[in-house]
Amino acid sequence: MGQIIPRIKIEGMLECLRPHPDPDPWLEQYTTPADVAAEMLFTAAYVFDDIEDKVVADLGCGTGRLGIGALLLGAQHVIEVDIDPRAVAVALKNAEAAKVSDRCCLVSGDVASLRGVFDTVLMNPPFGTKRRHRDVMFLSEALRLAGSVYSIHKSSTRRFITGFIQRRGGKVSSLLQMELEIPWMFDFHEKVRKSVTVDLYRIARVDQRVY
Repeated sequence: MGQIIPRIKIEGMLECLRPHPDPDPWLEQYTTPADVAAEMLFTAAYVFDDIEDKVVADLGCGTGRLGIGALLLGAQHVIEVDIDPRAVAVALKNAEAAKVSDRCCLVSGDVASLRGVFDTVLMNPPFGTKRRHRDVMFLSEALRLAGSVYSIHKSSTRRFITGFIQRRGGKVSSLLQMELEIPWMFDFHEKVRKSVTVDLYRIARVDQRVY
């Protein structure tokens, strides 16, 4: 393993990346806060050795924050997938600015269309507030693709999410509760900033069956 990059430095690197210029509330396009993304990446890279020299998928990548962060921490190659071509276009610009575009493949499409074998999946999926169960659809696809999955879900859904993971042949090997800050973004938002309690999961696939 190479030199460890401090979590605060990872956060600063991610803060420099461009956000989505016109996020869609139906797609729940909230940028993963840099501190939360840095925590995920630091844990994946230095606690579980799931980043360096690994092939990584970033599902619902948005503007590429998690996947680009993985490349900056030594991932061999990253596939970034998002259904919104506008987000993918920004992710490409971010990858070019970070000088990692040569190891990054960007795909505009639904995550269910992705095929391949990956070491690690990183994602901050929709919470499922606009389209019900979109969160577990992402989880199902992630467990199909990789043996190690990092994902963020509302703490209020913990019992449901952990049960789903077990039924899909996965095991929660790490769970960290965090506060995720969402700034005012849409007209229906009533506060300048809202804090949501979330769980950061590291999931290991122990059942090799594909669902």
